[in-house]
Amino acid sequence: MSAQTRGVETTVVKVGDIHATIFKMLDHPPAPVIVIAHGFSGSQQLMAPMATTLAQNGYVAVTFDFSGHGRNPAPMTGGVRDLQQSTAVLLSDIEKVVAFARRLPGVDGRVAVAGHSMATDLIVRQARRDPSIAAVVAFSFFAQDVTPDSPRNLLIVDGAWESRRLIDVGLHVVSETAKAPAQPGVTYGDIAAGKGRRLALARGVEHIGVLYSEDALSETVAWLNDVFGRNEEGFVDRRGKWLALAFAGLIALARPLAGLLPVVSPAPLGASLPWRRLAPLALAPAVLTPLLLWKIPTDVMPILLGDYLALHLGLYGLLTASGLRLMGKQAELPSAPFAPLVIASLAVGAYYTLVFGVPLDAYVVSFFPTAQRALLIPPIFVGCALYFLADEWMTRGACVAPGGYAFSKFCFIASLGIAVALNPRRLFFLVIIAIVVIILLTVYGLVGRWVYARTRDPRPGALGAAFGLAWAIAVCFPIVG
Repeated sequence: MSAQTRGVETTVVKVGDIHATIFKMLDHPPAPVIVIAHGFSGSQQLMAPMATTLAQNGYVAVTFDFSGHGRNPAPMTGGVRDLQQSTAVLLSDIEKVVAFARRLPGVDGRVAVAGHSMATDLIVRQARRDPSIAAVVAFSFFAQDVTPDSPRNLLIVDGAWESRRLIDVGLHVVSETAKAPAQPGVTYGDIAAGKGRRLALARGVEHIGVLYSEDALSETVAWLNDVFGRNEEGFVDRRGKWLALAFAGLIALARPLAGLLPVVSPAPLGASLPWRRLAPLALAPAVLTPLLLWKIPTDVMPILLGDYLALHLGLYGLLTASGLRLMGKQAELPSAPFAPLVIASLAVGAYYTLVFGVPLDAYVVSFFPTAQRALLIPPIFVGCALYFLADEWMTRGACVAPGGYAFSKFCFIASLGIAVALNPRRLFFLVIIAIVVIILLTVYGLVGRWVYARTRDPRPGALGAAFGLAWAIAVCFPIVG
């Protein structure tokens, strides 16, 4: 990433308990500062492409971790049960960082705010109550507290592959200023008077990809230049495509690495179910799990949504295992040395957490746990292990239904969809991260296939994936009071 950060000085600081990073060019004259806020389950690493783009174009940029997110030790009190309290906590974080940013050396006193997803509502609120904020840049926008006059100079950037409902929210806001149906890519209102409005669509990206989109970053620089009367532009952080290639390479690396694992079983293990038996077994827990958890209190750990996911995974796995037992397809394991199983499982778990973890933590999201988050990994692992062990056994074997593994994962995603429909207020954010869950399950399936081909045992792939997912849940979902 050296080409993206060449000449940019990054300084890690703390604003109270808030971990923040300052991005600015060396020996650059005083410039406006842009405070950049991440979305739900994110951390400041996700916002680095925007920060480096702005710094390379002469701005000072500040990213930070919200309470309950990343490496911020303070919990996000209130959670979704008390949105008024949690909103107040997060707004307090923004207010503190904005006040800190104004006083930085090299800042000329002018301020703008930018944010993604959950943070769009927060930055709009902050800008409405602080009219000195000259501009707002909102990626994946869904804030509602907007008028034609406030906040000042609002740019909305959505991925072209975002849901139509989300794009329509942005169009409605801009149309109020246009006093007619607004068109994407057209600026309405008077920027000089603080009443500019614009909706831009970034080509070929969705809710997460918009943060790495060259279209989105170019729109951000152009908008802020118009607001602040500046003309430095041209650099856009292009790390997105290189990160995609890097992670594709790491996934491909798993295939030769799997060949180094010990053989655990002399014969392929698994249920070897045909379609007529696999289909009902995969469908039953998908429907029963959300129904059984619908009215049961699931706030069992201080991690928002992570507690529900662990319970959903665990119950789903128990129901799948019960179905296998009723079919007479429960795990019948031959006596074999224990060491190969342990070595293979630990190796797969290390691949998911360390081989992926180092670049993820550096360039994507906070991935190495704080002490509080590390304590959550074991209980979450239990739920993940129950799910993956049962699912891997159901979909592996000497003779398996073609496409059975993909079908079982489709059923699980559908099950989460049913859970959200039954309890949208508490579980809404599962919709936002759905693409991440799909990507993770796809990677676990591909790597698990290579691991199974070598070890001939579903357990190493299952336990490795369970540890990787438990780790990801523990480090990403917000800590609540």
